[in-house]
Amino acid sequence: MGNWLNYKVLYLLAIPLFLGLGQKQQTQKKWGFFGHKRINRIATFTLPPEMFGFYKEHIEYLTEHAVDPDKRRYAMEGEAQRHYIDIDHYAKHGEDPFDVVPVRWTDAVNKLTEDTLQAYGIVPWHIMVMKKRLQKAFERKNVDLILKYSADIGHYIGDAHVPLHTTENYNGQMTNQKGIHGLWESRLVEINYENYDYFVGKAEHLSNLQDHIWKAVKASHYALDSVFQMEIDVTNDMSSDMKYSFEQRGATTVSVYSYEFSQEYHRRMNGMVERRLQDAISTVGSVWYTAWVDAGQPDLGKLQNTPPSDELLEEMKSLDEHFHNDKHKGRICE
Repeated sequence: MGNWLNYKVLYLLAIPLFLGLGQKQQTQKKWGFFGHKRINRIATFTLPPEMFGFYKEHIEYLTEHAVDPDKRRYAMEGEAQRHYIDIDHYAKHGEDPFDVVPVRWTDAVNKLTEDTLQAYGIVPWHIMVMKKRLQKAFERKNVDLILKYSADIGHYIGDAHVPLHTTENYNGQMTNQKGIHGLWESRLVEINYENYDYFVGKAEHLSNLQDHIWKAVKASHYALDSVFQMEIDVTNDMSSDMKYSFEQRGATTVSVYSYEFSQEYHRRMNGMVERRLQDAISTVGSVWYTAWVDAGQPDLGKLQNTPPSDELLEEMKSLDEHFHNDKHKGRICE
């Protein structure tokens, strides 16, 4: 009990650090750039002492590069489908899609073909791939790859916790609710994050990671009815001129869901966004921890004071250039 109390006290004292208070926050699209950074940053504080020193030393890298997978959509074919799974595509006759789609990749390929899986998203399977890569990086004590894969896997886990990443109607385009993706995933987080409870407890070893990830996807998907219906309800209950407002983003004036509409939508979902964010944070920390344990618990203290290599930093610089200059490869969820 004493160790748990000491852990909680340390966690609470670190609140300004893990929230990144005092740093300039840029409001950008999706849980995506704002939310993904927050998830990785806070997940660091779920780790045990044997990992915390190393991850704390590199917390700025893990925070800033939580968005690299989104940036790679601009540079790489085949990246987009790693961020979602349109699980409802497989429920053609009213079945529960989770009864249709096998959880093991080889079984799913044999039943549905790899082309079909790639066409409708592979996020739960890609998380498994990334966990194995991170485990190998720990085994090899490769600082660059530990950092790169830790940041990346945090992103994919975050995506798996977003309901709108589990449906073909990912942006409400099929139900006259276009823009709901950005509303749920970005707008609500941006205006409410300071009121969320980020104490999610300690990272745990996940003996059945595959099952854990699929449970997260199921929880996201089963929340979709509320995500769509409550937006309709708030739209019907508020006057049309209150749904949108204009905000200044740098030198540009943009139309956004109004604060009043957003907060009423947020209220009616009764903590859904906060719970999905909390679950994502807990899972990210636990997957990092699981990869480390499964790698034999290498001494990360011996890897401290080792900055990312020039090669890794150059790779990240090149990725930024592609992100700013190239066209998006894959679907856009504004």
